[in-house]
Amino acid sequence: MEVDTTITCVDCGETCHLLSYPPEDGRWRPGDVVVYRCSGCGDRWDLVVSNEDGSIPDDDDDET
Repeated sequence: MEVDTTITCVDCGETCHLLSYPPEDGRWRPGDVVVYRCSGCGDRWDLVVSNEDGSIPDDDDDET
């Protein structure tokens, strides 16, 4: 799964850039946390990678 390298800041409308490095295998998985920093206001955004259907996995989900 790929994550966006930039997103739009919901506070100021400027561009947020990805700070997180991908996992060692290069694949993002649902439940991974990605971090962005806004180039305008400096806000930090921690987002959870969703499932393909847009839902957020529970902490208790088994990944076997």
